[in-house]
Amino acid sequence: MIATKGFAAQTPGVDLEAWGFERREVGPSDVQFDILFCGVCHSDLHQVNNDWFPGIFPMVPGHEIVGRVVKVGNNVKNFKVGDLAGTGCMVDSCQTCENCKKDLEQYCLEGNTGTYNSMERDGSSPTYGGYSKTIVVREEFVLHISDKLDLAAVAPLLCAGITTYSPLRHWKVGKGHKLAVLGLGGLGHMAVKFGVAFGAEVTVLSTSPDKEEDAKKLGAHHFVVTKDAAQLKAARGSFDFILDTVSAEHDINMYLGLLKTDGVHICVGAPPKPAAISAFSLLGGRKSLAGSGIGGIAETQEMLDFCAEHNIVSEIEMIDIKDIQTAYERMVKGDVRYRFVIDLATL
Repeated sequence: MIATKGFAAQTPGVDLEAWGFERREVGPSDVQFDILFCGVCHSDLHQVNNDWFPGIFPMVPGHEIVGRVVKVGNNVKNFKVGDLAGTGCMVDSCQTCENCKKDLEQYCLEGNTGTYNSMERDGSSPTYGGYSKTIVVREEFVLHISDKLDLAAVAPLLCAGITTYSPLRHWKVGKGHKLAVLGLGGLGHMAVKFGVAFGAEVTVLSTSPDKEEDAKKLGAHHFVVTKDAAQLKAARGSFDFILDTVSAEHDINMYLGLLKTDGVHICVGAPPKPAAISAFSLLGGRKSLAGSGIGGIAETQEMLDFCAEHNIVSEIEMIDIKDIQTAYERMVKGDVRYRFVIDLATL
């Protein structure tokens, strides 16, 4: 076993603290890389607090992980010591079901193995995430990272990036489409960047008027303050797609009214409580309410390559790992522009 250290929640809802634990030894098909940076996702806080489902504790969060390879197994073909590498939200899947064979490992019919708060495929031990010094992952779930981009700013692409890239690609959002991005946070700011890069006319829907300047700097063409009744009324029936990145409770019915006929409201944020949807919000205009979860490994690599080609990274604020609780508190308040990233040299 490989002794390492990280920051963990020992029980639900408590502050994270330093914790020593063990990773498995590098097997024939494994890649070990030392973690340099790890993004802080809102889902980390949800899982530490048991908001979605009972967690596995102690829990080491973190699934936006980038670093440098230090060891590879004998059967590894695509990585060598010294390579930059990354791992996102999952570290394994069955590899044999219908979805896995279609490069949709995130929808593995047997359930994918989460990077943390999950169990290894053999049920032997929990998985631990990127708030740590090193990680061991099977080669098929390790991603190549370009050296053209700021490595720290690449880390959030492994969740915030692919979570917004995948649905925009799936619904073929691009030139001639009017796209609304609901919420300008860690996910939303990446949705704006991708929507603009794909050629869509992008509007940000936000409750925060002070984010308009940022939205325009990110490339958004329009900004609607959703607390302003006049602006909301003017936007009714405007959009082909709404990409909903909000992880707090909100009235989806109100936003469905902003869609054109045959418009699609795509949920990628995950509020802790179910939304109440009126059938009439969908019937009036043949509208669709959909969801999308991260992306498969091949699509995630495609996204990383697209970002390297078009110089797209996340807007980040670097933090010391000892400040993770303060970061969580600020994240809940929306006080981050737009993704915290932990410098693991501080661990």
